[in-house]
Amino acid sequence: MIVIRRASARVVEAPLTVPFRIATGQHNTLHNVFFSIELSGGIKGFGEAAVATHITGETVDQTLKNLKEAAAVCAGEDVADYRSFLQGFREKFAGNHAALAAFEMAVLDAWTRSLKLPLWKIFGETAHPLRSDITIVIGSLEEAKVSAALYSRQGFKAFKIKVGKDHDLDIARVLAVKKAAPRASIILDANQGFSAKDTLKFIAALRSLKVIPVLVEQPVVRDDWDGLKKVTQSLRRQNILVCADESVKSLADAVRAVREGAVSAINVKFMKSGILEAEAIARVARAAGMELMIGAMMESSLAITAAAHMAAGMGCFRFVDLDTTYFLKGPLSKSPYLDDKGCFDLSRAGGGIGVLS
Repeated sequence: MIVIRRASARVVEAPLTVPFRIATGQHNTLHNVFFSIELSGGIKGFGEAAVATHITGETVDQTLKNLKEAAAVCAGEDVADYRSFLQGFREKFAGNHAALAAFEMAVLDAWTRSLKLPLWKIFGETAHPLRSDITIVIGSLEEAKVSAALYSRQGFKAFKIKVGKDHDLDIARVLAVKKAAPRASIILDANQGFSAKDTLKFIAALRSLKVIPVLVEQPVVRDDWDGLKKVTQSLRRQNILVCADESVKSLADAVRAVREGAVSAINVKFMKSGILEAEAIARVARAAGMELMIGAMMESSLAITAAAHMAAGMGCFRFVDLDTTYFLKGPLSKSPYLDDKGCFDLSRAGGGIGVLS
C-alpha cells in the first residue's frame, strides 16, 4: 500500500524578467497554485497548476478551492494503483484541468519517489534527450532584436515567435530573429490571432523574403476547424506543419483533429487536459502519424520538469516548447536537468520529478 497521510494547496508567485505577451493576453507575474501530498512513510510529492485565465477561463481562486477540497478528502487513500486512483478524482476537477494536472503531478511525484524511480519511467524505458525552443514574445522590433541576439549567443537553435497582432510589425520581428540566428529553425505561434486568409497571406509574405517557418501554431480561433483544415491543406504543399494548441484541449478534440485531418501536429500541455489524458492525446496523435509538441502555460521549473519527464520517456516529441523558466526570476526558475541552451538531460534523474523536496 502507498497511502496519503495529508495534502495541502497554496498560491505561489514569482516575478517575470519581462511580460510574457501573446496575441490574446499576457502574464506579468507567475501566479500559480502548488499542491503537495505526504505519504504515510513521510515521502512527499508536489504538483503545480498554472492558471491562464485569458486562455482557459480558469481562475486561481477556483483552482485553489478545488485543490483544497481534494486535499480534504484524499487523506487515507491508497495510491498504489495510481491510474485507478486518479481516474476516480477526474470528475472533481471538471472545467479546471490546471487543478487536475497539479493533483496528478503530486501523486505521480510521490508514487515514483516511493519506488525510487524517475518520473519518466512511467512513460517509457529510456530518457531521451530534449532541446527546447525559446519564445520571442509579442513586443517591439527592438525587443525582438535584443532577445533574439541574446538567446542566439546563449546557444538556442529554435525560436518560437509570437505573432498575430500587427502584420507589418510581426514580419519585421520575424526577419530580425532570422538575422540574429540565421541557422535557427523558426516556429510561428499566432495564439488564435489570424484568420485562415491572414495566415496564408502572412506565410506568403515571409516566403517572398526567403523565410520559411517549420511550423505554424494555432493560427485561427479554437473553434474554427474549417479554417484550420484550410491552412493545413495549403501549407502541407509547402512542407510547413500546422499545429493545434487551443483547439485540442482533450482526447476527444485530438480524435476529432485526427479524424478530420485538421492539423499536422498537436501541442500537448498538462494544463489543458491533465497528465494522463495528455499521455493519451500524444499516443493517439502519433498513432495517426501526427507530429507532437510538448508545451506549457506560464509554469515554474516544477511543472516544466514534469512535462520534460513525459516527453523524454515517450521519446516521440519532435518539438519541445518548455522555456518559461527562462522568463522567471528566483528559485522557481531552476530545474536541475535544464541547462542554459534549453537542453534537458533526465538520464541522471533520481526519484520523482526531482525539483522540490
